[in-house]
Amino acid sequence: MPRKVLMLGAASAIAQETARLLAADGDRLFLVDRNEAGLDVVARDLKLRGAERVDSLVADLNDFDSHDAVLERAAASLSGLDVVIVAYGLLGDQTEAEADYAHADLIIRTNFLSAASLLTRVANLFQAAGSGTIVAISSVAGDRGRQSNYVYGAAKGALSLFLQGMRNRLHEHGVRVVTVKPGFVDTPMTAHLELGLLCAKPETVARGIHRALDRGADVAYLPWFWWPIITVIRLIPEAIFKRLKL
Repeated sequence: MPRKVLMLGAASAIAQETARLLAADGDRLFLVDRNEAGLDVVARDLKLRGAERVDSLVADLNDFDSHDAVLERAAASLSGLDVVIVAYGLLGDQTEAEADYAHADLIIRTNFLSAASLLTRVANLFQAAGSGTIVAISSVAGDRGRQSNYVYGAAKGALSLFLQGMRNRLHEHGVRVVTVKPGFVDTPMTAHLELGLLCAKPETVARGIHRALDRGADVAYLPWFWWPIITVIRLIPEAIFKRLKL
């Protein structure tokens, strides 16, 4: 049976690749993004790729007051929701965030507070229904604070903990919560960075999300090799770690 999927941040590179896999499954999709031109392109592409239904809505998800209306519109369009995927985020600039809290606030609001607002509403809807799957893209950056990106990492770390607690709460109600933790991904958001050999393509991460959605994973490090890398990083004693230039 086709799934009814709400994709938040649908014009992002990882979201697009994930949505293509869902379209090939014949799922029904409702796409939300603030990028109207990008959203139109994605919607047309997914219709050609086999999605049973594709609808879309232009919305700025940092407008918390719009969240109820976004979810209501999606549920009405698809006649309910089975899966909600949170796929938007803002890397921001660490140096600017250190100098100006307004920029740090934007990073935190986009990556954590906005997602928490939406997920709280989704969790209550799915708990009442006794079913549903939540997928949210966090980051390996949230597993340990590093001087190079600790504002972004703090926001993603908060999101990971939020999802962990929500998973614990919702398990007995038949609702799945999947935390996706990519490493470096070659997307427009990271185009200005030197990513090195560990950089993954969006389609690689999308395949991992698709597997996690189908196979019941709780936490997915993508690609897989980030799990042992981050495990080692977490085990470094703080007395040593604070001297490292990471």
